[in-house]
Amino acid sequence: QVQLVESGGGLVQAGASLRLSCAASGRTFRGYYMGWFRQVPGKEREFVSAISWSDAITDYAYSVKGRFTVYRDNAKNTVYLQMNSLQPAGTDVYYCAATIGRVARSAGDFGSWGQGTQVTVSS
Repeated sequence: QVQLVESGGGLVQAGASLRLSCAASGRTFRGYYMGWFRQVPGKEREFVSAISWSDAITDYAYSVKGRFTVYRDNAKNTVYLQMNSLQPAGTDVYYCAATIGRVARSAGDFGSWGQGTQVTVSS
């Protein structure tokens, strides 16, 4: 299993930007398909975005397409989520997740998870 640590969350006003980071450690980062999810208490984790090892595949939820960008720096074992034009509906805990050998959107398909980082967007 790879260990994941998210950072970069915070409190921002509507329309602002944030960049989340997810640092991986524990084993080789090579080949991992990395995802971002978000969750509010009492609800299921919702897919936000994902990226393949080679960057050949990027995937976005419809609600964030055009505003969020996922990218990775494999030399630093880090995945990023650039979030622009944030809205109050984007207030959630954001989680980084990893899986290998598949392209996925379901939380159940990801075996490694970070602890989450809070993003709060005020109106």
